[in-house]
Amino acid sequence: MGRGLPILPRGPDRLLSMRPQTLFARTGITLAIGFSLFLLFAGVVVVNYILAPVARQAAQDLAALMVLSAQTWVELPPATRPYLESELMEEYDLKVSLAGKKLPPSHNPLPYLLFLRQALEQRLGTRIELGAEKTGTDVWYYADIPMGDRRIRVGFPRSRIGARPPVASILVIAAAFVAIMLISLLLVRRLTRPLERLSEATTRLARGEELQPLPETGPRELVELTRSFNRMARELTELLENRTTLLAGISHDLRTPLTRMRLALEMMQPEGHDATLVDGLRRDMEEIDHMIGHALELARGLERRETEEVDLREFLDGIVAGYRQHDHAIRWQPGDCCLAAVDTLALRRVVTNLIDNAVRYGEGKAVEVRCHCDPRGALIRILDRGPGIPESQREAVFHPFHRLEASRSRNTGGSGLGLAIARQLSRAHGWKIELLGREGGGTEARVRIPTADADPAEPRDEYPAR
Repeated sequence: MGRGLPILPRGPDRLLSMRPQTLFARTGITLAIGFSLFLLFAGVVVVNYILAPVARQAAQDLAALMVLSAQTWVELPPATRPYLESELMEEYDLKVSLAGKKLPPSHNPLPYLLFLRQALEQRLGTRIELGAEKTGTDVWYYADIPMGDRRIRVGFPRSRIGARPPVASILVIAAAFVAIMLISLLLVRRLTRPLERLSEATTRLARGEELQPLPETGPRELVELTRSFNRMARELTELLENRTTLLAGISHDLRTPLTRMRLALEMMQPEGHDATLVDGLRRDMEEIDHMIGHALELARGLERRETEEVDLREFLDGIVAGYRQHDHAIRWQPGDCCLAAVDTLALRRVVTNLIDNAVRYGEGKAVEVRCHCDPRGALIRILDRGPGIPESQREAVFHPFHRLEASRSRNTGGSGLGLAIARQLSRAHGWKIELLGREGGGTEARVRIPTADADPAEPRDEYPAR
């Protein structure tokens, strides 16, 4: 038994499939983008209007001190220069000496060094290059300052610059972003968790599962929403129970006289009675009994049973074999069937209702049954070559007692409950049932049985109706 390979969506479909599906994820991404833009704007403002002016002013002050130190060193007698050098080193962390060999240029991208070079060039009116030299565990930056026919080398250590405002700003912004995001996500989680519980409860209610009242906690709006849902679920459950009880009672009340009528009809002697009339009455009573059974089945359609893992190939083999025993033309194409956890009685009822519908309106042509499996789950397809169903009516035919006499049969149709029962059973078990037009005429009925981790987004059609 093989499995179909997933076909990835392309172009815009692929982009849409990558969009987050949950409210929590979408809100989180929206907050992340919003806070990122805000912090980026705040960072630009802080850098341009606070940090950059402070760094420029500090660079101007250091440039003035370096030029003044070089001028003073040149003007002093050689004998007193060592005292100046010692004082500058102790007080200002500056080294002053005659320039020797050219030092390798500094490649440090720190904005402060750029501002310092610009300040020196502005004061001296000539191009200045900053050199760098590693001394011990520190790095010294030097500028050769022209003084007459000599060049005075003035240097300062990396540690003299002190804190690194750009790095500190980035760290502060990053920490603020993380803190704000964590707090926001916790808040969003508190708001979305009750909605998730409500969504899960709605799904369970739609499937007919027993539902306990949801806790009415949280903000006032969520409490009111939860309270309204609990009241609606309680009233809906009571309504369904009353409907089932009512239809069961009607079924019993109708079948009792119907049984007496059938018994009386069987006891009637054929002699002296119109045999055609008797046969007609017998068929009418069977049809009434059939309709009563369908109505009762529709009322009980939400009752769920335990699921079991079955081989869909063997499961559908058995159904198709039963139709072939009654001389129905069924073409069975197993394809790549797989295992699926299903309520076998419900799935059998859904598939047989769809095949019955295809046989009844297929105008005597063969009905095809196909099976496919992919990562999203199993797909059962029933195809006929009847007159087809207008697209505008493909949803309406799932309504109870809705029939398309003019387009689906020239004589008579069924009770109008077969597709309604199939839809109700499918919804109760989380399956998807739909009708499609078929190329060349006819109708295709599909039953999608999703896996537990299937993407809830609408899948792209991989199996054209042919």
